[in-house]
Amino acid sequence: MAGGNLSVVLHAKGDLRLENRPIPEPGPNEVLLQMHSVGICGSDVHYWQNGRIGDFVVTKPMVLGHEAAGRVMKVGSEVKHLKVGDRVAIEPGVPREMDELFKNGRYNLSPTIFFCATPPDDGNLCQYYKHSANFCYKLPDNLTFEEGALIEPLSVGIHACRRAGVTLGTTVLICGAGPIGLVCLLVAKAMGASQVVITDLAPERLTMAKELGADFQLTVKRGDTPQQLAESVEEKLGAQPHVTIECSGVESSIQTAIYATRPGGVVALVGVGAEMANIPLIHAALREVDIRGVFRYCNTWPMAVAMLASGKVNVKPLVTHRFPLEQAVQAFETTRQGLGIKVMLKCDQNDQKP
Repeated sequence: MAGGNLSVVLHAKGDLRLENRPIPEPGPNEVLLQMHSVGICGSDVHYWQNGRIGDFVVTKPMVLGHEAAGRVMKVGSEVKHLKVGDRVAIEPGVPREMDELFKNGRYNLSPTIFFCATPPDDGNLCQYYKHSANFCYKLPDNLTFEEGALIEPLSVGIHACRRAGVTLGTTVLICGAGPIGLVCLLVAKAMGASQVVITDLAPERLTMAKELGADFQLTVKRGDTPQQLAESVEEKLGAQPHVTIECSGVESSIQTAIYATRPGGVVALVGVGAEMANIPLIHAALREVDIRGVFRYCNTWPMAVAMLASGKVNVKPLVTHRFPLEQAVQAFETTRQGLGIKVMLKCDQNDQKP
């Protein structure tokens, strides 16, 4: 572990740098990890391009990255379930206090939660990183580090499908076939959804969705009205879907989600767009369509590990680009341009394998 700790640091809007930082020392309940694979999320790019997401503003240099897996290098004195050499997936959200939301099992909503790469908290796009041992999950031998890193976006899909009530026989509309829309598709199918229709502007993303198991793909055209798209969804499925999972955050897409969902159904809002949106709320209310928010995830890593280890879900096709950590700026530019699906950074110079 001689030498520095190469890290990808955002200093301000548009100012992304590679710099050496000290190697951290784990506390009693923490582990020091040698990072292996870290995926680039849309939020990382958003912070880079805009310097903020909503009320979260970059005011001091921040290490990016929160989709991550690595190997245990040091173990804190109180840690019992992990040992040096263990391969782990990292859950990036760690509650700071035992508040009522934590007690209720909804720690993702705790206002004081630590979350990787959300101001002011540093992320893990670096060579060495310390993290709460209770939020590191051992990877079975049949899973790669990249699959471990992809548990983070997969968890968004699990949490969204749980919130939406996807179960055996559910018909599902997914708005948006980016990385999050695609993991929602994988999870919905694994949870028993009978038919899934997915929409997007980009035909190549819909091609990927078809390969991952989508029953119907619907290309959105700029001139389409939400009502027209809702009718097209009904034509594809033969009926309105029980559940719609909205992954774009775009106002017109939220409108489509509400119009498309059958009476008594559920719309789950995953995508984050503008703070204010015009939506047909009374249309939803008169048909008892429930609108449910989705914020990150909680209690999902064990299920995700089981899904991947059993072969029920395959996230490997999502990784379309790989870069060594030293080429982080190029990797971020690739993501910004919307090339491929998931860009993965490799943090261990001696092991660039998946």
